[in-house]
Amino acid sequence: MESTASASSFLLLLLLLLHHSSATTPTLPTSNSSFPYEALPTKSGYLPVNPKTNSAIFYTFYEAQHPTSPLSQTPLLIWLQGGPGCSSMVGNFVELGPYRVVSDSEEQNVTLQPNLGSWNRIFGLIFLDNPIGTGFSIASKHEEIPRDQNTVAKHLFSAITKFLESDPVFKTRSIYITGESYAGKYVPAIGHYILKKNMKLPVSKQVNLKGVAIGNGLTDPVTQVRTHAVNAYFSGFINERQKRELEEGQKEAVKLVKMGNWSAATNARSRVLSLLQNMTGLATMYDFTRRMPYETRLVTEFLQSVEVKKALGANESIVFEHCSKMVREALHEDLMKSVKYMVEFLVKNTKVLLYQGHLDLRVGVVSTEAWIKTMKWEGIGKFLMAERKIWKVNGELAGYVQKWGSLSHALVLGAGHLVPTDQAINSQAMVEDWVLERGVFTHEQEEDSASGLLDAL
Repeated sequence: MESTASASSFLLLLLLLLHHSSATTPTLPTSNSSFPYEALPTKSGYLPVNPKTNSAIFYTFYEAQHPTSPLSQTPLLIWLQGGPGCSSMVGNFVELGPYRVVSDSEEQNVTLQPNLGSWNRIFGLIFLDNPIGTGFSIASKHEEIPRDQNTVAKHLFSAITKFLESDPVFKTRSIYITGESYAGKYVPAIGHYILKKNMKLPVSKQVNLKGVAIGNGLTDPVTQVRTHAVNAYFSGFINERQKRELEEGQKEAVKLVKMGNWSAATNARSRVLSLLQNMTGLATMYDFTRRMPYETRLVTEFLQSVEVKKALGANESIVFEHCSKMVREALHEDLMKSVKYMVEFLVKNTKVLLYQGHLDLRVGVVSTEAWIKTMKWEGIGKFLMAERKIWKVNGELAGYVQKWGSLSHALVLGAGHLVPTDQAINSQAMVEDWVLERGVFTHEQEEDSASGLLDAL
């Protein structure tokens, strides 16, 4: 099955690709539009990933609203959604973009309202629909959809370099790649790929990568799958008998990983999560306090509008889905494969932020701390001994941050899996302070305090 338009609309698709192959200005909506002019991205369209085909990644770019430095020195954040196969338009219109989708009181119309916690307050912000076949991105053939992280990284590198080449001012700007959930694999993959590629490129062609940030990420699945039972048990959601039952399922998933039976291992993990869902009866394990799941359906409803597609410069023949089953199936065997070694490489060569909402029962803080402890990095011992600092935003408790050298780990209170949705202002403060190395993310402050702690022991 094709993930793009039918053969009868192939010519239209080709023309759209040619028109949006680099940064373009979105079409202005009409005056009575549900998509107000001020909510339009600065640029949007398509970035080709393969010169031999028509496959392309869809993007939206929002320039900094209130930059604190000249644009040539203003950092650029790149956001990648998880899934696998979920559109970054979810991140754009539900989480950290400048406008969010909301339904009116009668729930008949979907409109936009400003997001005071957007991540483009002082930074440029790019959303990429990744991998191809996701959201508005185009896979000219089903076979082109990535089935491993190396292919994901190759496509992303092509798209990112095309975007940076679209305006000379972009080349000097610091790049930070961010994302959540299954992007816990995408982010390390493209970060690792960029740093390796930079070693072989002249300075003028290098990508100015300065750091990566992963929220509630699935990064080292074989370690993380072992944590579900103990996390749920000590959180009070299951009893001892249920804990033992879950642990048996976890052992099966680990066993299949060690055998290299990747598809069966993915299925085993799915059974563990389904069992936990049935045991707890929660509305969603992504946030155990919610009475209803996150309303990502509103993004689908909003982006199915022809008028909105035109405004964004998206291919109008694509039926938008916020998550693609086809892409998820393509990456089925990839799901349980670890990219921890990529994070280890990144933490030695740039800076890394790992953050989690503490209400996430699927990919939360316990599962992340479990694999952090196993990292092969000369600074891991000092990181684990570093003080876990109280983190406040506007004088109120926002969470906790542990930092040593290039690695930062943040727990965000009052947030589930979609941290920016639940804690917009705090997530904005977190990413800004991390990039700019302020507050609890100050480099010297953290190293000195941890050093003093070690000396006292």
